[in-house]
Parts: sequence; C-alpha cells; structure tokens
Amino acid sequence: FDTVGDILIFNDFPTKLKKKEKKIAKVILSYYKNIRVVAKKMGRYAGKYRTPSIRILGGEKRKETVHKENGVLLKVHVEKVYFSARTATERLKIVEGVKKKEKVLVMFSGIGVLPIEIAKHTQADVTGVEINPAAHMYALENVKLNKVNVALHCGEVRRIVPKLGKFDRIVMPLPNNATSFLDIALSKIKKNGIIHLYAFGAEEDVPTLKKEIVEKVKK
Repeated sequence: FDTVGDILIFNDFPTKLKKKEKKIAKVILSYYKNIRVVAKKMGRYAGKYRTPSIRILGGEKRKETVHKENGVLLKVHVEKVYFSARTATERLKIVEGVKKKEKVLVMFSGIGVLPIEIAKHTQADVTGVEINPAAHMYALENVKLNKVNVALHCGEVRRIVPKLGKFDRIVMPLPNNATSFLDIALSKIKKNGIIHLYAFGAEEDVPTLKKEIVEKVKK
C-alpha cells in the first residue's frame, strides 16, 4: 500500500480477502490515528492523464488530502491526478543536484511536486508543464500553499515547450514514454546542460534501451 497524506491506498488487495476488506479497513483506522481514509486501487493507471480508479473501503468519504514531502505541503486528489509518494527520495536527489541560479524545466510536472521542491530548497528559476487540467489546478494551489515562485503551464509539452527559452536542466518524469519527447528536450537544453530521463524496461533490456537513447542524443 501507499500512504498519501492521511489516505492509505492498497495497490494490490488479495482476492481471498475481498469479503473482509471493510473489516480490515476498520482495524487499520482504529490502530493508526494518522489515517482517516482507507481505499484501494481498482486496476492500472489509465486514460489520457494516467489516473487511477480509487474505491474507498472505510473512513471519511473523500479522496482529497494534503501530503507532506521533503519539506513541502501538497494538496492532491488521489483519483483525479497521477501522484506517486514512492518516488520522494528520487525527487530529493534531483533537488540536491540543482545549482544556484539554474534554469530548470520539469516536463509532466503534475501537481507541481518537483518544481515546488526545487524552488523551495534552491534559488533556481523553475518552470513546469502539465497536460492534466486538474493536476495543473492543484499545482497552482500548491505553489500558493508553499509560497514559492514557479512558472506553470497547462497543455501539451510539444505545444508549450518550443515557445520557452533554453534550460540548464530538464527533468522528464514520465517513464512510460518520456523517450518520445527527448527531441524537444534536446532542442531546449543549454550546452553542458543535464537531462533527467526516466524509462521503464526489463533488466535484460537496459543495454538496448541505453543504446537507443544515446543514438538519439548523438543526432
């Protein structure tokens, strides 16, 4: 399970326990006072915005919460947007690598978690681009909540990024198809700049994947 704010979400609930899921939720709520909602994910992330379907098993009837991560507060609706609490450590690694006065672009910026963390802990000039209108709305709220300065754009990366300037660092946290946007990142990265690209792949496919990416960069 994942915990987002005060919502506990089961990612994989055993079929044999299906008839007991509400009892299990009740026990969790009685033992863990920081949890106010117990829910479960219904299937995989789906749709244009890769959002999950969430069913509440117990507790308060809501899917919105405030999550704390790496010193920032994040308002999030666990069904309307894509958000993974599991990658908090990876986000912190990126934040720690950002140098003073860098210009940073975060593609697929979601509720603004990475742009806000960078802005909160560095003096970087940060821009985020997100296609999901609901996620963009939460990102705008989260910028105000954390009192940081971040430029946020709502729309497709291929439409918005070409209109922007060049960047010292570009982050592409969209593992399922970030490589298809590498051409845009390469056109907007400064000389000696850094691109953080994430991709899914089986361990045995990593050498081939690296080769494909290197070939795209060389072009």
